[in-house]
Amino acid sequence: MSLDVSPNDLSKVVEADRAHIWHHLSQHKPYETIDPRVMVEGRGMRIWDARGKEHLDAVSGGVWTVNVGYGRESIANAVRDQLLKLNYFAGSAGSIPGALFAQRLIGKMPGMSRVYYSNSGSEANEKVYKMVRQIAQRHHGGRKWKILYRDRDYHGTTIGTLATSGQDQRAMQYGPFPDGFVRVPHCLEYRKQWDVENYGERAADAIEEVILREGPDTVGAIVLEPVTAGGGVIVPPKGYWERVQHICRKYDILLHIDEVVCGVGRTGTWFGYQHYGIEPDFVTMAKGVASGYAAISCTVTTERVFEMFKDVPEDQLGYFRDISTFGGCTAGPVAALENMRIIEEEGLLDNTLAMGARCLANLEVLMEKHAVIGDVRGKGLFCGAELVADRTSKEPVDEKRVQAVVADCMAQGVIIGATNRSIPGMNNVLCLSPALIATPDDIDQITGAIDAALTRVFG
Repeated sequence: MSLDVSPNDLSKVVEADRAHIWHHLSQHKPYETIDPRVMVEGRGMRIWDARGKEHLDAVSGGVWTVNVGYGRESIANAVRDQLLKLNYFAGSAGSIPGALFAQRLIGKMPGMSRVYYSNSGSEANEKVYKMVRQIAQRHHGGRKWKILYRDRDYHGTTIGTLATSGQDQRAMQYGPFPDGFVRVPHCLEYRKQWDVENYGERAADAIEEVILREGPDTVGAIVLEPVTAGGGVIVPPKGYWERVQHICRKYDILLHIDEVVCGVGRTGTWFGYQHYGIEPDFVTMAKGVASGYAAISCTVTTERVFEMFKDVPEDQLGYFRDISTFGGCTAGPVAALENMRIIEEEGLLDNTLAMGARCLANLEVLMEKHAVIGDVRGKGLFCGAELVADRTSKEPVDEKRVQAVVADCMAQGVIIGATNRSIPGMNNVLCLSPALIATPDDIDQITGAIDAALTRVFG
């Protein structure tokens, strides 16, 4: 059946939403007196709500997802055709789009070889945690079972992945969490923890200090975002990633790169880790894989990791005994194939680098104008501006005023983001992640809205 609604009167839809939908990341008490926001249509970089208001979307669907923009008919057609042919079969068997996308994906990831499908970034990361634990049992006598994670990083919303949340507010009230997950310090040079010149190497050395404290024979893996996302858009300092790679090899620790946000073009390369020449053992991805046109996530491993689960075929517990129901959907990989074709044929990686440079340059101009901007940082079309009450002390701006800037931009018809329920007292970073199709005019409109909002909120 078609959706039986009048495009000129969506009041019934809004009321149905108010009565029955439990929105993500939302306090619902205000919806008793104001309308919840309902999005209706998207084309390119623009999206329209139920009131007919047009918005320029600078956060790619709210959570860094719609990398190739809205209204891609070729993706919709590819998904429709595939659903009619074969919509689903469990991942215990293969499918044509599953095999073909895995092949294309691995072609973008030298050194990696195997793809495990599931349906969300949280799930993709949890698969790695299970693999690490099983490797510890089967190959290390149960010893190397601990997994390190970094302060300010975020890896998902399940109980298991929240155990690796470096954003304390994400995890509050949801514990107790499983044992064996150990935090290491963040690497944000703007908020220095050590007064040294080679800050990147020093921040990485802090990981080694944790390894030595815990015992290298107990640590099996470390999970890191290539660029920290919701924790404040943190680009690791020079020398950091090279040193992290060295430490992992020194202590035989598996390196898990969480590309759920950065993957598939967001930073101007296919994957964020590829800026740094590192060689991971696991790479996980989700959001931009199909740009939100279908649910899909991937856990990608090296052949070395894969071989650890087939070395004793007669062992009934020796293989990875896991399944993701919706990892068997064919819509995800067929959408991902078309998504990848669009990025390649439209030159969106190069556009991301160019528009990302323009966005950072515009933000730096704003920093000269507005003392409230303490730092500007980013990689590709993934940019942040940290707001401070005082540049010398770096005291964070009150979160309500940060949200006032976001609200002002929304009123102007530009949707931006900000760190939200992440770091207590440190939710003070404006976040920008427009689609990879952004034009110079789009970038200028986004930063122009921020300029006007900062003027109104801070004077």
